[in-house]
Amino acid sequence: MTIATAIRRLNAADPDFAGHLDHLLSWESVSDESVNQRVLEIIAAVRERGDAALVEFTQRFDGLSVSSMADLILPRERLELALTRITPEQRSALELAAERVRLYHERQKQGSWSYTEADGTVLGQQVTPLDRAGLYVPGGKATYPSSVLMNAIPAKVAGVAEVVMVVPTPRGEVNEMVLAAACIAGVDRVFTIGGAQAIAALAYGTESVPSVDKIVGPGNIYVATAKRHVFGKVGIDMIAGPSEILVICDGQTDPDWIAMDLFSQAEHDEDAQSILLSPDAEFLDKVAASIAKLLPSMEREAIIRTSLLSRGALILVADMAQAIEVANRIAPEHLELSVANPEQWLPQIRHAGAIFMGRYTAEALGDYCAGPNHVLPTSGTARFSSPLGVYDFQKRSSIINCSAKGASDLGKVASVLARGESLTAHARSAEYRIAPDSEPSV
Repeated sequence: MTIATAIRRLNAADPDFAGHLDHLLSWESVSDESVNQRVLEIIAAVRERGDAALVEFTQRFDGLSVSSMADLILPRERLELALTRITPEQRSALELAAERVRLYHERQKQGSWSYTEADGTVLGQQVTPLDRAGLYVPGGKATYPSSVLMNAIPAKVAGVAEVVMVVPTPRGEVNEMVLAAACIAGVDRVFTIGGAQAIAALAYGTESVPSVDKIVGPGNIYVATAKRHVFGKVGIDMIAGPSEILVICDGQTDPDWIAMDLFSQAEHDEDAQSILLSPDAEFLDKVAASIAKLLPSMEREAIIRTSLLSRGALILVADMAQAIEVANRIAPEHLELSVANPEQWLPQIRHAGAIFMGRYTAEALGDYCAGPNHVLPTSGTARFSSPLGVYDFQKRSSIINCSAKGASDLGKVASVLARGESLTAHARSAEYRIAPDSEPSV
């Protein structure tokens, strides 16, 4: 059986379609008990022994012969050196991508505001950046400079004073593009530590690693589990599931393009999900044929094959209206509207992390250099979550400045409500501000 015939086919008209779709979408980010227990032990060790625990875990897990935290700190000069070690083409691409990401995120900045009521009372909101953010970057042979840009630049645009990056270097493997991206993005401090121990260090601080206010960035199951456990002590971006793409096509796009768009997410890992919706059954057959034709040419063929066979699907819908309905049910991380006049359908899309409009807008452009953030909600969480942005690195404080008359008038209302809740001190505190010629409500 070829992959063209083996890949899952669904029809939205089938009476049991909803059940099949739920089964296809099901994925739980659950650590087994052994992982959970190990992470708790690592966090406790870092909290108790600080730098010494970080050095010990780095020796054990990353295979590095280090004697102190001094061996795990990269100075700014090392980041600048990385810029000279990558190719001119790589540097140009990083700088162009960084500039586009920066320009896009500048538009997200929120400002403080206030208004004055007739009696002189001032109400408003003050917007301030976080003091310090932590960025986790996978290390070793993995190359994720784009992740550095997408996480660090919004923080800097927001006005975060210090961005601290942690990146493991197992067996001494240093990725120069990652360090170059950190230099371009304005990362302030870099520590070559990883895993749950790095998350614990960012959350609680050690003698060398400063504690941060929020931790962002992707990682393995140990990193994700550690982020769950430190949430509350610090903020986190999200617990991300496998990467996803949902393509809606009217049947008029080159099937090779669509097949490769599906591959672009399937190649992330075996749990990634790639789904195509189309009202054209013949087109689904053409895309299946393109998948079979193109797959042998892919460097990550085995991963793509496993992903498509285990979690991929080609789904026949009655029309575009039904395609939009199914898309909103899925709430995908990435949604491609590979159709004529995609603008007409945009108002009907309620749930999606990022929406790629038209036949020429490959999702991969958003991953690297279009400008919008590629850190997106997965596993249906686009129903209530948004892409990472400047707003994730800003806080909002309410401002209340009552005039004498405003305090008197509001005090009467507050008194009634507070006494209704049997909170007498609340009531009397408000009543003290009521003007002498006014009677408090009781």
